[in-house]
Amino acid sequence: MGLAQCLVAAFLFLLLLGLAPAQRVVTVQQGPLHRVRGSHVTLWCKVRGYQGPAEQNFQWSIYLPSAPEREVQIVSTVDPSFPYAIYTQRVGGRGIYVERVQGDAVLLHITELQERDAGEYECHTPNTDERYFGSYSAKMNLSVIADTLSASMAPQVLTLTEGDEVELTCEVSKSTTQHTHLSVGWYHLRGTGEHQAEEVLTLSKDFILKPGPSYVQRFLVGDVRLNKVGNTTYKLFLGGVKPSDQGQLYCEAAEWIEDPDKTWKDISRKQTERTSLTVMSQGRDLSVDIAAAENSLSEGDTLQLNCTVEAQKSGSRHFQVIWLLNNMEVARVDPHGVLTWEEEYEERAKLGQLRALKPSNTIYALTIYEVGLRDNGTYHCSVSEMKTPGDLHGIQTNLSSGIQVNVKPIGLGLRTTLRSRIATVRYGQSFELICQVSANYTLEEVPASVRWLFQPSPPTYHELVQVFPNGTVAWVAAQSHFKEKAQLMKAADTSFRLHIHSAVAADEGTYQCEVEVWRRNVLPLGQPAATTRSNPVGIKVVLPESKLRVSAEDSSVEVASSADTAIECRIVFAQNNSQLAVTWYLLPPLADGTPLQIIRANYSGVLEYGPEFSSPAQKSRFLSQRVSSNVFWLQILSANLGDRGRYYCVVEEWLWLVDGWYKLGEGTSGRTTLEFKLPERELQADKTNRSLSAREGEEVTLPCLLQGARLPGTHLSATWFQVKKSGLDSPLLTLHRDGAIQLPQEGREGRLYLRRPTPGDFSLTLTHVESGDAGLYYCQVQEWQRQGEGQDWALQASARSGYTQLATIPPESTVMSRICSSPSLLNFILCLPLVLILLLALAVFCWYCKYRKNKKGNITGNQLMELDLNGEVKTT
Repeated sequence: MGLAQCLVAAFLFLLLLGLAPAQRVVTVQQGPLHRVRGSHVTLWCKVRGYQGPAEQNFQWSIYLPSAPEREVQIVSTVDPSFPYAIYTQRVGGRGIYVERVQGDAVLLHITELQERDAGEYECHTPNTDERYFGSYSAKMNLSVIADTLSASMAPQVLTLTEGDEVELTCEVSKSTTQHTHLSVGWYHLRGTGEHQAEEVLTLSKDFILKPGPSYVQRFLVGDVRLNKVGNTTYKLFLGGVKPSDQGQLYCEAAEWIEDPDKTWKDISRKQTERTSLTVMSQGRDLSVDIAAAENSLSEGDTLQLNCTVEAQKSGSRHFQVIWLLNNMEVARVDPHGVLTWEEEYEERAKLGQLRALKPSNTIYALTIYEVGLRDNGTYHCSVSEMKTPGDLHGIQTNLSSGIQVNVKPIGLGLRTTLRSRIATVRYGQSFELICQVSANYTLEEVPASVRWLFQPSPPTYHELVQVFPNGTVAWVAAQSHFKEKAQLMKAADTSFRLHIHSAVAADEGTYQCEVEVWRRNVLPLGQPAATTRSNPVGIKVVLPESKLRVSAEDSSVEVASSADTAIECRIVFAQNNSQLAVTWYLLPPLADGTPLQIIRANYSGVLEYGPEFSSPAQKSRFLSQRVSSNVFWLQILSANLGDRGRYYCVVEEWLWLVDGWYKLGEGTSGRTTLEFKLPERELQADKTNRSLSAREGEEVTLPCLLQGARLPGTHLSATWFQVKKSGLDSPLLTLHRDGAIQLPQEGREGRLYLRRPTPGDFSLTLTHVESGDAGLYYCQVQEWQRQGEGQDWALQASARSGYTQLATIPPESTVMSRICSSPSLLNFILCLPLVLILLLALAVFCWYCKYRKNKKGNITGNQLMELDLNGEVKTT
């Protein structure tokens, strides 16, 4: 029966959900927004939960600061005559217009923002529902600020030769009072008629350098750089200019502001005048250059030499290259690419220790693996041009400059020491870690790498970054927040430095450095020759000190029943640039000392109710409001006897510190006791304390009886309360003076009754008792009288009943209840008859088959024998 009731209830609930109309909700872009004068501004507005057509209409109005109560109509999607006169021309000329994104969402466009456009904007949706239900408008604020961004660069006409360097200077400044960021970028236009600019290098609003796709490689090798000099000067450096750099260069600055929805918006952009750049190509006949990946090596490392030939139309010409060490031939590559080693190098070449390659007609490579002291010396490459590939004598020969290669033996004794000038860092302050390396050999000539390690909390260290001998930096993705503000340096005195700008709480922990000395037996790097790890150094980041003070004076507030009241929380002192969060608590009269959270308003104004106050009825009565910069109120609407107790607030001070919001401190207010102003006359009620018990599933009545006579012409009201384990008096049922009954709590509908056999009997009947009904109950009865014809009702007398302690008893255990309470037993009982029926059917079937077989045998025997007339047996 219980399962059937649940199914019926679920069906009715789903039916009610299907019939319940949706609530209309209009939302508008979160404000306040700050936008510069003259810019193009868009504001979005959406509606949901509506009835009627899928395409809804929208109307935009503004409330100007000079007249905040007066609505000024701007534009409508349905009514052309909607705009007031001051907006008619701008709306008609598309200076202000509405763009429909979809049927229930639009964008308001203001193409050229003016100072008079500042104010509170309201988006309204005309009603298409069968009845008014929900919100039909929403508001947000728009502030108009001056455009203070400026960007300038002196225009130039430059003519350079291929390979030259150029430096361009851009001056960028702003004086906006709001917190904004700047981005500065350089752009390249290849031709005068082109409109699509190519990005060269940009310093983003997040202080990250980003090269354009065509300049990535040159940025990595340092030929494209952007340096900030002072507060307003940005310099672009282009090294080794190429013919592809020819065109026009200009600088563009953008000012960015963070909107309340945490997105960044560019509110202003400025471009400078352009610099014209012409690059002259440098012609050559035959040029030879030699280069080494590294010319200071340790034993066991790899030497990589490249010989580059530059000549006009080199692809159709024929070259022979000879490698020389100390003017002695090592190897020769003829125009066909055939390699010939000198006799003393042949054995090493067979063992794979030497290799010479011709990647192209202009690039030749010599690689020596596991170099030794015999490979010390000066290397050259000699290039001869042949008229044909088979010629023995060259047309011309050119010798490269010499490159000195030094091979040093690797020793032992590698040691590393880590130190920091300061161990305790203030929030936002920079600090530097110095990793000092020492050994019993010259470290400057040995390839070494450093790995920085960080331990935010024991016991595990996390790798931050590794700097390889060639200068390549490899950051660990999980530690990307270090990358944006860390600077890595290597000093000539064999020390590595890690400089952290603007320390935050996440930078607190223990640091170590690990240094490796490398042998490059193969490419890329192989196993290190030696490794050493430094001592740990702890860094502590100290947050700014909180100066928050909250008034701790105790007070009391007296309120009449059903009246509104407010509890005050006063801030004595707080920093101007901090944000405050306030949490309200209640200590009920019968509480065990554990406070109950009522409502919390965080530093952004987002509300969060405590578990005991999260019902719709409680949310509608308890409100948190900030009435001034230093005063918060907890408003209690229609206060009742269950709201008695001591109230206090806990205020938290939050501050934005570089990377996020941080809690600096908190303060607790004094206690405010909420008392009820009781009438002079008291009703006579039975104040006997009782203990009752009821079996689950049965019915119980909790007594509440008035004694004696009451004034003529008066009406009575009564409220039943249950004292929860938390100590909070929770209203269960209210009988108003007009006879209406209200059930503030959900879940007990249909189980609470006031049967009232007599006018003074307010006893509460609770049907179908459940285990959760156990607890302490009492009722409050009030007497009301109208002051005169057409006047309000006034409270004349009040009384509270005694407490009733209700205990619940589990239902009696029967055979059926035990079976139904055990799923396995119930399944066994349901399945057993089916199993028995199947076994019986199988037995009958087997018996039937056996019977048929026996019967068939008997019939066959009778057919083989018959009696003759003389009584003798005759076989047939």
